[in-house]
Amino acid sequence: MIEVRRHRAAFCADCFLHHCREQVRRVLEKFHMVEPGERVLVAISGGKDSLALWDILLDLGYVADGVYLGLGITDYSDTSLGFAQRYADGRGAKLHVVDIPAEHGFGVPDAAKATKRVPCSACGLSKRHLLNRAAIDGGYDVLATGHNLDDEAAVLFGNVMQWHVDYLARQRPVLPATPGFARRVKPLIRLSERETAAYCVIRRIDYIVEECPMAAGNKHLRYKETLNAIEERTPGAKATFYLQFLNQMQPVLAGVADEERASVGECTRCGSPSTSEICAFCKLVERAATDSLDGR
Repeated sequence: MIEVRRHRAAFCADCFLHHCREQVRRVLEKFHMVEPGERVLVAISGGKDSLALWDILLDLGYVADGVYLGLGITDYSDTSLGFAQRYADGRGAKLHVVDIPAEHGFGVPDAAKATKRVPCSACGLSKRHLLNRAAIDGGYDVLATGHNLDDEAAVLFGNVMQWHVDYLARQRPVLPATPGFARRVKPLIRLSERETAAYCVIRRIDYIVEECPMAAGNKHLRYKETLNAIEERTPGAKATFYLQFLNQMQPVLAGVADEERASVGECTRCGSPSTSEICAFCKLVERAATDSLDGR
């Protein structure tokens, strides 16, 4: 039996799989994430969340391909790609692979060093740009990411702690398509990490278990630990915190997000949407290249 304390329920294996698919189906329908006939590109990391999401979308009948970003993180990137490719081969699904070092001349560790960003910041910047680029260039209507309930609650907690109003305004299950941006959706927001892990075990989906070696010290991991302690004492606290934010606060913050989108132009180098003349990703590429030439 798989116990889900916040639902005060325990499921047999078959019922648990049904529960997971239903949670995703409800989110997809409630937030109008994918319309009939639309093509979905799923961001695949080789971990439990992204592979569970891809599996559920395929089982629900969506036209869903995957995209993997090779981040150039020692052997970790090659290992995680192996899990992603084996899943794709087993399902007969299409997996696009973007090798950042080969195509852009740097890996995440190099970019972090060159820009003096923490690795997770350089990684996130690269992912946002390249995943969107893959969706636009591939003609996909929707980009789906495997952010789960724990992820979203931790990000929300951090943004509330600092009162980052602009970040709070953007924290939506759906970021609508705008010129240069594919619609971005998060169908796993009603499933926890524990649930996606259990889903993969039951479905016999192999995934990379190790944390990214560059994630050490990531502040969101600390936020997760804090919320996990609260959840242990009050099952359902994370879901209430995050889902009530969507219900109560997102409508209030909608105007902030609209104003931000209205100020977006185009990067003069790559043509991607940007609030400045040169987008953050092109600046990162330039700094990484300069750092490499300087032999630092």
